[in-house]
Amino acid sequence: MIYAAITAAQAAGERLRHAFGHELRVTEEFAHDIKIAADKECQDLIYHILLGLFPDTKCIGEEGDSGDLGNPDAEIEWIVDPIDGTMNLAHGIPHFCVSIAAREAATQRILLGVIYDPMRHELFTAERGSGTWLNGILQKVSTRDKLSEAVLAVGFAKSQDSIDHCLKLYQVYGNTARKLRAMGSAALDLAYVATGRLDAYIEQGVNLWDIAAGAILIEEAGGVFESELRAKGKYRVCAHSGRIDYPVK
Repeated sequence: MIYAAITAAQAAGERLRHAFGHELRVTEEFAHDIKIAADKECQDLIYHILLGLFPDTKCIGEEGDSGDLGNPDAEIEWIVDPIDGTMNLAHGIPHFCVSIAAREAATQRILLGVIYDPMRHELFTAERGSGTWLNGILQKVSTRDKLSEAVLAVGFAKSQDSIDHCLKLYQVYGNTARKLRAMGSAALDLAYVATGRLDAYIEQGVNLWDIAAGAILIEEAGGVFESELRAKGKYRVCAHSGRIDYPVK
């Protein structure tokens, strides 16, 4: 199954790479977000590949579920974010990715995760019990053990409560960590924690498809993935190496 996820992620990623820098059609606008036509186009492409290879599965994604295209009673569910970092892509910022995970429907246990950054040609992969890999090289979380030396990604969600809490986090960690980052892609932030580039990622209101693949990357790289399901299907997340105590999450 991991090869199906890789194939689908790379196919969608190459489409996005070729679209980068060109005018992209905005289909919906919100206070703190947008949707573009490529979101739906890439998700359709991913669904076509995954369900073509595994017709007895089903897909859950940001742009809607697979419905009758898959098996509604499937034992395996694909969790798909066709573009994580849509705002970056739309504004010509080369920091976005495709994220695909597979989980057992009954237990909701994540089996594998793939995150593909088409602009850097970086492929992050993990299967349960097989480690985390970046372009075929085994990865581990950071060995830093002091908050004063840590680099943290703190994501801004979209609700007022989450924004207020995030500003509190910036005040706390701006004074205690070495550096803070807000780069606009939850999946890549998680991939960066899994590879030791970042020491932690903290977010207040993300969706399942934003974090599913990254969760197994973190765990298989020896890190800690903490999540709490909150209102409206949003998750509060703190992913880190396990070597530093974070006083506020």
